[in-house]
Amino acid sequence: MQESAECYPVFQYGKCRFDQSTFVGRFRHFLDVIDPRTLFVSEKSLQECLDLLDHFHHGTLPTGVTNAQLWQAQKIKQAILHPDTGDKILMPFRMSGYIPFGTPVVIGLLLPNQTLLSSIFWQWLNQSHNACVNYSNRNATKPTPVSTFCLGYVGAVTSALSIAVGLKVLVQRADKFRPATRFLLQRFIPFPAVAGANVCNVLLMRHSELSEGISVLDDSGKAVGTSRLAASSVGWLLCYLQALLDTALTRVVLPMPILLLPPFIMAMLERFPFLQKHRRLVLPTHSVVCLGAFSLALPLAISLFPQMSQIDVSRLEPDIAMATDCKSVTYNKGL
Repeated sequence: MQESAECYPVFQYGKCRFDQSTFVGRFRHFLDVIDPRTLFVSEKSLQECLDLLDHFHHGTLPTGVTNAQLWQAQKIKQAILHPDTGDKILMPFRMSGYIPFGTPVVIGLLLPNQTLLSSIFWQWLNQSHNACVNYSNRNATKPTPVSTFCLGYVGAVTSALSIAVGLKVLVQRADKFRPATRFLLQRFIPFPAVAGANVCNVLLMRHSELSEGISVLDDSGKAVGTSRLAASSVGWLLCYLQALLDTALTRVVLPMPILLLPPFIMAMLERFPFLQKHRRLVLPTHSVVCLGAFSLALPLAISLFPQMSQIDVSRLEPDIAMATDCKSVTYNKGL
């Protein structure tokens, strides 16, 4: 459903349409980011959007073009092209494709009565998909060695498989539990495995920031500097650890509704005589529940914290404090 033209603010090139300082604004922004309709934009429509934005940027915009058209053009560009390289992101690895292409993996993770081999396969597939999404949407302003992404991928896969296999074996050997209880517990194993792997991935992927630093920006968006003092600066460490904590927490919260709600809901739905009588409908129902949980959880989780966070200049190195008149600076904490 299209919004009326009155809902659109004055267009700002490269800026967010919604207020990023509020949860509602961030939530509406990320609903735009993950909008799967952008997956169906043709090459011709994409080029028209790029031409329109180019005209705006050079002050040669044709008369009659509305703010709604400009915001829509920017939304399509940001959904398809990498912001740093300008290259097209493969469809399965775009943020707008995360739910359509990730939902089958979630369904597989939560299938009941899984064997050890099937659990390993779905955990591996999930982490492989996440790794491809992370790499395709990486920050390419500074070159990042492929080895860094490989390290994060190997760490995530190893931790996910270790937790999933370990918990599955523990539950199977728990003689004190009734078979029904053991069956229910096994349905919740994917969550700690995925959450643990996500945190491990964040730690391994971002450990280089301890030596390279985090770029900080002033009120106008200009880079003030990048700390290279590593652990010798308590203020910078606070900045780094806060960014790391916020990102890790987001990665833990994200799979919560996706991997915890469907088992609860399905456990209740499967008690209804209708599903007990029509067992063929269990998998389609399970799929719809997973899709709904995924669609709700993704924008909620990544909206928890602003992607750009602030820190007082007084808490950073003296050379950075002397480089700006601002009382606080902004840094990208990541998602």
